[in-house]
Amino acid sequence: MDKQNKKLFFITLICSIVFSSIVAGAVGFWAGSLSQKTDELNLLQDRNIVKVNEESDVVSVVEKVSPAVVSIIITKNLPKIEEYYFNPFGDDDFFNRFFGDDFFNFGIPQYRQNGTEEREIGGGTGFIITSDGYIVTNKHVVADEEAEYTVMMNDESKYDAEVVARDPTTDFAVLKIEGKDFPTIDLGDSDELKVGQTVIAIGNALGEFRNTVSVGVISGLSRSITASSFGFGSEHLVGVIQTDASINHGNSGGPLLNLAGQVIGINTAIAQDAQNIGFAIPINEVKNSIESVKEYGKIIKPWLGVRYIMINKSIAESNKLDVDYGALIIRGEERTDLAVIPGSPADKAGLVENDIILEVNGEKIDQNYPLMKAIAKFKPGDEITLKVLHKGEEKEVKVRLEELKE
Repeated sequence: MDKQNKKLFFITLICSIVFSSIVAGAVGFWAGSLSQKTDELNLLQDRNIVKVNEESDVVSVVEKVSPAVVSIIITKNLPKIEEYYFNPFGDDDFFNRFFGDDFFNFGIPQYRQNGTEEREIGGGTGFIITSDGYIVTNKHVVADEEAEYTVMMNDESKYDAEVVARDPTTDFAVLKIEGKDFPTIDLGDSDELKVGQTVIAIGNALGEFRNTVSVGVISGLSRSITASSFGFGSEHLVGVIQTDASINHGNSGGPLLNLAGQVIGINTAIAQDAQNIGFAIPINEVKNSIESVKEYGKIIKPWLGVRYIMINKSIAESNKLDVDYGALIIRGEERTDLAVIPGSPADKAGLVENDIILEVNGEKIDQNYPLMKAIAKFKPGDEITLKVLHKGEEKEVKVRLEELKE
């Protein structure tokens, strides 16, 4: 091979190598881009599938449970006031003879009662839990013992309702309507809830828009709030669920549901100065009360018989306590507000003022698991074991709970 041919050969070889590299790089880039786009498309499809599945779940839940969500109408006989006019000059026509018949023909408006009339004064929500007509709602919805209550079903049929029970310790009540084969909602397990879990709220929004649906997530668990209702004071609630599912006036007493269509909470309060911050009572906290109503026709609550405050780090530091958790048995502000009720289960077990209850049946008592919640898990007659800090020493005390009397 002569010199010119060798030169041509090497030039051709180099060009082939360069061309092959360019083609291979282009093919690799195209393949990589295609793979990336395929991955992005698959991810987008997966997200769309999740979104479609969640929307489908919400629609299914709403269709399933709406027939068992009811509106509660509150009515009351109130004075019927009428307006009339009073003439301060009476029937004497002395002035009329001098100034004309119409000069003093006037009256001062006055008001008087003319009998009574039934008026709608409020509304709320409830949900049916048994086919024979037991309905769960909030205590503050049915707090007025002089009012009458009517339940309106999803098909607009109406039933007179009787308040069977009002819980003395939490915002919970049970109504009863007469009938059979009513649609019902299943109760879930609120102990299994997770922050971020999707939930659905259904209720009589603003007392006007029946079976309004809102969807959100669980924003927090084991919250403590002070809830108030106009005309019925305030109530301190512990261990409640926080959600951003919209809860409005009139939603009170309605169900908070999981995507399985089970009730995991009772909508009970909203934060007035915030957007989409609502609270619900965990359903597990009232299951014993529900069962006692169905069995005995009233709410039967266990009773320990102590007055206490929950200890936190601030209280422990300011009072120089040995622990920063537990329930400190302490008297109230009035002299009659004794720390331990005489004759109570706690008194019989030897608990005294300044004792600190650390555990109930091996479970730690703290802000997330207050004493009231721990006791509520049991029934009257149950024997429980308390771990108590007494004068700096821990000891175990057995207590047999009794029934709380209103």
